[in-house]
Amino acid sequence: MRIIAIANQKGGVGKTTTTVNLGAALAAKGKKVILMDLDPQAHLTTYLGITPEEMEHSSYELLSQTVDLAGSLLGVRENLQLLPANLNLAAAEQELVSVLGREVILRDAIEAYPDECDYILIDCPPSLGLLTLNALCAARELFIPLQPHFLSLQGLSQLLETVLLVHQRINPELRLTGLLFCMYDSRTSLSGEIVGDIKTFFTKQSQLDNPWKDIRIFQTRVRGNIKLAESPSYGQTILEYAPGCHGAEDYQALAGEVEGMVGEAEPEITESEKAALTEPASSGASEGAEEAGAVEESAKPIRMAPAQAIDAPSSAEGEKEPPQEIRREEIESV
Repeated sequence: MRIIAIANQKGGVGKTTTTVNLGAALAAKGKKVILMDLDPQAHLTTYLGITPEEMEHSSYELLSQTVDLAGSLLGVRENLQLLPANLNLAAAEQELVSVLGREVILRDAIEAYPDECDYILIDCPPSLGLLTLNALCAARELFIPLQPHFLSLQGLSQLLETVLLVHQRINPELRLTGLLFCMYDSRTSLSGEIVGDIKTFFTKQSQLDNPWKDIRIFQTRVRGNIKLAESPSYGQTILEYAPGCHGAEDYQALAGEVEGMVGEAEPEITESEKAALTEPASSGASEGAEEAGAVEESAKPIRMAPAQAIDAPSSAEGEKEPPQEIRREEIESV
């Protein structure tokens, strides 16, 4: 069973759309899939045509430990089950603040689940709070959906820091295994430049011992497609609403890539990116500066942004402070 968290603290980058439609594409291939909604906005639940307020059991009750996972799931499609959410989930972080082991409640619930399943996909909220922390502690893999825009990169370093801390303190099985570009427009030069910079950055990181050294930057690019925006209003996945559109094609291709992830491949890079990687570093530069500045070496003015936005966290003794939303003492107390 593969447990995959789909997370990015920036909203509107395609987390819920990817969770729903990747899950639907895998289910269409005959895989047994569970989708988990950990966002109090309950967009994943709504996307599948479920009214959140009508749910007797949801992820809130699961995290409150008043019901088990088997009793919380809804069968929504063939081979596809849903752990729904509703607005009550917004109170979970405050209610669980004094609960011992609050970070691993979801992990324990999954471990106690008696039935067979091929994939669990967890839709995380756009924050780095306790709900996302529960997802990272339960998951073995993390996928990050990303728009090829500068602002989408701003929080990536914080997310990497959080992944590193969770990997070190709580869940040594957690790996950042996939990065997916959503709302991709191949006609713009900015999209290509951002993708190139990200590939170069993670190729540099693959030489280090960290949870994302074997990341796969998916060859599938989810293209901007109005059908993807329309399908939630009908309570349908993109495979049901418009099976012939670009969005359906892209998520079916992504499902094929995900199925084929036996050993994660290093991100592919172009010849110009390879040349940039082989350039010798200046003698006065420290190793940490070389890693953090991997993207900046051949940057045009607009391409300097990713080097500032993606600041590689250090796994050495001088480790950075984690993001404010998840305090170090919360993780170390487990």
